[in-house]
Amino acid sequence: MRVAVPFGKSKIYTAIVATIHQEEPTVYKAKDIFQILDDELIVTKNQLKHWQWIANYYMCSLGEVLRSALPSAFLLESETLVLKNENFDIEAPLTDDEFLIVEALEHQAILPIKKISDILDKKRVLPILNKLLLKEAIILKEEIVEQYRPKLVKYVRLNSLYEDEAKLQELLDTLSRAAQQRNAVLSYFSMNASTKKPIKQDELKKVSKVSSSVIKVLVEKNIFEIYTIQTDRVNFEDAKAIFKELNEFQETAYQEVNAHFIQKDVVLLHGITSSGKTEIYVKLIHEVLQQNKQVLYLVPEIALTTQLITRLQQYFGNKIAVFHSKYSLNERVEVWNNILHNSDKAQLVLGARSSVFLPFSKLGLIIVDEEHETSYKQFDPAPRYHARDASIVLANLHKAKVLLGSATPSLESYYNTQQNKYGLVELNRRFGNVLLPEIELVDIKEG
Repeated sequence: MRVAVPFGKSKIYTAIVATIHQEEPTVYKAKDIFQILDDELIVTKNQLKHWQWIANYYMCSLGEVLRSALPSAFLLESETLVLKNENFDIEAPLTDDEFLIVEALEHQAILPIKKISDILDKKRVLPILNKLLLKEAIILKEEIVEQYRPKLVKYVRLNSLYEDEAKLQELLDTLSRAAQQRNAVLSYFSMNASTKKPIKQDELKKVSKVSSSVIKVLVEKNIFEIYTIQTDRVNFEDAKAIFKELNEFQETAYQEVNAHFIQKDVVLLHGITSSGKTEIYVKLIHEVLQQNKQVLYLVPEIALTTQLITRLQQYFGNKIAVFHSKYSLNERVEVWNNILHNSDKAQLVLGARSSVFLPFSKLGLIIVDEEHETSYKQFDPAPRYHARDASIVLANLHKAKVLLGSATPSLESYYNTQQNKYGLVELNRRFGNVLLPEIELVDIKEG
């Protein structure tokens, strides 16, 4: 779980509790925990082991791994707030900038430093605040600010008083002179009868063509009740497509992969371009999901996820979760939480290299597509990890399998197959027996 811990005289940072012990430190004096931020774990034991391996192997600190691994919304830092000292004499001599700050605090009791920077139209405001502190005009306070905001959707339901038919008829009679309110109630019944699902406030307004004020009046009259449901910002539709039959060569490769998985944890699928590797991935994913295990599908570039989402959604529908840096802070937190709780919405996780840091609990298979790509390697900042190698260690911690796929395997992966560390499956026929393009070498000097 996360805790807020003090550093220095005033700053507060987020830390993860890795172990609980009774050994008092000898080199330094331990400080009290400022605040416990979570009621439950947000990081698993396997994650901590994985992060420790990354820190040791890639020679960086565990803190650097943590900062890369956790969505930044989890890494809370304190914000400095400025308060007016009630005992300060307003008649004391002040510079123009100091007077503006004190004047602003007269109208608003608490101001963050950013707001003071905007008021003065200056970036460097700390020297001015220090002078005010010396004059005992202000007080500084540190406060933890939660960045994640859950998405709450407003729903409407009829007050239980009107479930009785006689009461309902009486209600409609009383609304006979309020045409819009009556229309909203009748629209509610129509929608409720046709969908049999909770009714969103926005949908009711759209169907009944009434404004928010009409709904508000009905709530004030205790006819409607408003309640909220927390929902994810990214949702996928249900599966629509039927799984395709593999051709003879794909089926042979699929069987060989499964045969290798009996003996080895890592298999390299060397399939030429357009040989249909993705359909083999789909069948393997389906097999693992049937065992109630999670699948991680790594791609080297964010741009490739858009094409794959459309394709995989047809087969797996709303079981897909996507994780990459283009998602907002809130979206990444929601994906993290869904994976942590093994939600039905996160059985198949599609993402770029940072997805190896996610809190899997029942990981069964990792697919590293285009495993030769250099994009899997992070160069700056630390940790300078390679997602392909890190995923193999992650799979080992979960006793899961890894499938590396490529038309042009990396030298190290191919070498490992020759050393009998990895299994090797080759797929040398293009789907539909399409011919490979002709390649002709041309000497441009002769042109």
